[in-house]
Amino acid sequence: MLPHTTEVLIIGAGPTGMALSIVLRQAGVDHVLIDRLAQGLQTSRAGVIHAQTLETLEPLGVTQRLSELALALQNFAIRDRNRALLKLDFSKLPSKHPYLMMLPQNLTEQVFAERIAALGGVIHRMVEAKAVVQDADGARVTVVENGREKLISARYVVGADGMQSLVRRSTGIEFDGAAYDASFVLADVRLDWPVGPTEVSLFFAPAGLVVVAPLPDGSYRVVATMDDAPEKPEIADIQALFDSRGPTKKRTRVLDLSWSSRFRVHHRLVRSYRKDRLFLMGDAAHVHSPAGGQGMNTGIIDAVVLGQLLGDVVNGVRPAADLDVYETLRRPAAQEVLELAGTMTDMALTRSAVKRFVRNLVLSVLNLNPFPKRRIALKLSGLSRAPLARLPAPSREPIAQTKPAAEPGLKLVA
Repeated sequence: MLPHTTEVLIIGAGPTGMALSIVLRQAGVDHVLIDRLAQGLQTSRAGVIHAQTLETLEPLGVTQRLSELALALQNFAIRDRNRALLKLDFSKLPSKHPYLMMLPQNLTEQVFAERIAALGGVIHRMVEAKAVVQDADGARVTVVENGREKLISARYVVGADGMQSLVRRSTGIEFDGAAYDASFVLADVRLDWPVGPTEVSLFFAPAGLVVVAPLPDGSYRVVATMDDAPEKPEIADIQALFDSRGPTKKRTRVLDLSWSSRFRVHHRLVRSYRKDRLFLMGDAAHVHSPAGGQGMNTGIIDAVVLGQLLGDVVNGVRPAADLDVYETLRRPAAQEVLELAGTMTDMALTRSAVKRFVRNLVLSVLNLNPFPKRRIALKLSGLSRAPLARLPAPSREPIAQTKPAAEPGLKLVA
């Protein structure tokens, strides 16, 4: 049953909202997690978890279970049809997790939901937020459950409610950016795939980009640009993508299609992550191209950083003013991710023969030098952004203790 009051109300129970709930539950912070959907995703959506994200998740008690379900890959390559332009080896990353973890988003959400339940938490589903208002004393959110309106009062409200975020609209914060001209296709397929199941591949071609990533069940995730894509692409549509963009020495055959969808991609970033008692994270704060698999990872780290700060403030460990550190740490990280994903997408989508030649030449030269290759791998893995985490020490002045102290072991990251 929904309570009328809480310290923190989280709107949106995707991976970002659930990660925040786990951190707050471990910190002993009273909170409510709601989502308008009756259940979590049944399709895979985001498919990769990077090294920095796995390190960030370790204190939450989910990394081991994720590893048991996932496929660990060490190789990433950018290709132009039959030619490998740039090959990266993630096995040399300075991390306990030197690989790309391939795991469908629905399984990631399942692991997070199981962890919430193990900690005694609950996800309130089929509860839709309709209005958010705030004043100096707190925020009030009007929700609808079973057709009836209810009012929840919270000290803080966090929007993990996606690109069309109600919380963001309630703040009035601008969401700067635009949409890409092309639509994107997402599909999980069975393939006769000449590259094999040990590499994540990004293919460049005049017709557009296609990303192919192996998944734990033997299928492959396909992400590609497509002009005038159908709402639900079929096998013939996916086959046409490989015929026009994939390897030519041996033809790729699409054997089966599990599911598919079409979506538009935006590149947008909010001007601020916070307005008073309202916070934004994940797709409510930043959206970008799927190139590089950065979206869910960036949102999860948003959640852990914000959760640690909120936990400290509610528990009286640090002053409320320290909540501004959240934006200080996370907005620059999101800006870097947008630039990385945007650069990769722009490189892939160029139609100019001259620009394609220069692009391929530059990547081929980079491929001969281990130092820039290492820097690129660090950026893709997120590890290059970890030094942004420099949380000021908690205040030594007495602060009123309102909640139990946080569970030990949490360490702020960015």
